[in-house]
Amino acid sequence: MTHTVRISLVLVTASAAGAFGPVDRAFAGVPDDGRPPVVVALGDSAASGEGAGGYEPGTRGEGGNWCHRSPAAYVHHTTLADRGVNLACSGAGTAHVAFGTAVHHTEGSQATRLGELARRNRVVAVTLQIGANDEPDLAGTAVACIRAYLDLREPGCRYSLGPRWADRLAAVTPRVEGAVQAVRGAMTGAGYRDGDYALVLLSYSAPGSEAMPIWHAVQGCPFSRPDAAWSRTEAFPRLSEAIERVAERTGARFLDLTRLAEGREACTRDVGEEWQRRVTVDPRALVQGTLGAAGMRLFQESFHPTAAAHAAIAGCLSEFVPSGVPRAACVPARDGRAHPEVTV
Repeated sequence: MTHTVRISLVLVTASAAGAFGPVDRAFAGVPDDGRPPVVVALGDSAASGEGAGGYEPGTRGEGGNWCHRSPAAYVHHTTLADRGVNLACSGAGTAHVAFGTAVHHTEGSQATRLGELARRNRVVAVTLQIGANDEPDLAGTAVACIRAYLDLREPGCRYSLGPRWADRLAAVTPRVEGAVQAVRGAMTGAGYRDGDYALVLLSYSAPGSEAMPIWHAVQGCPFSRPDAAWSRTEAFPRLSEAIERVAERTGARFLDLTRLAEGREACTRDVGEEWQRRVTVDPRALVQGTLGAAGMRLFQESFHPTAAAHAAIAGCLSEFVPSGVPRAACVPARDGRAHPEVTV
């Protein structure tokens, strides 16, 4: 018989080197060469801070840039370095992280910009959260679930998308792997060895739960409880597993965010206590395609982590990276925060 035991790194960080292997060299004696230490975030809306609000000037649509980078994004609130740099952009796909000519919201390759940044600064950690806008198409998945709820002739998204989910994940994993390789290439080109910095690949937080009250649709969660259950127990965990396999193949570390908002999903508490945004637009206009460009910009914020969730991710990252543990999951705790846990 096998036993699953979850250990919180809050309790074991001090002895993590002995229990789980050497602590990452980024926090164990990498020479200070005088360049300012920074932690850098790459990826899509989950990393940019979409949904957390207060977006930085220049990313609020000026000149066509809708990256929606928030000062509340987790990269700005870790204790891994005095400064966080956010290169992530809402709506970005793996092609926008990788080297190449792809442009998204007026911005070019995130890996190229990382390399430039790494030459000017001492990068101690890089986070990468990418893949959702490729084949999994989480925004399209949300629309499909909403459409199924509003139109009884439509099958639940668990039926329309569930049978194809494994194929979608199989298609996106090589793309995520390519993005990781681009990040490694950018750092190598800037003179870093793999052990000189922590590279953390993150998954995504499940936004909804079947624990919604009966009036959930009018509260901003217009999808069925069974579809919400499929999303929470199947779609997001399987996506997380696919990203974890990429981390294993590429030597990156992995932080599972699937359970981050557990008990605080959209429409499960008072709005101020939730860690996931509710739908931000008229759902009927959304599925009918009558929102227009301005309405779709508002929809971007739907079902994304709130500022409180980003603070929780930042705290979890701050405990995870120095521990040296290769894999962990951010799990909410009684203290109102989220802590990394490992399974042994």
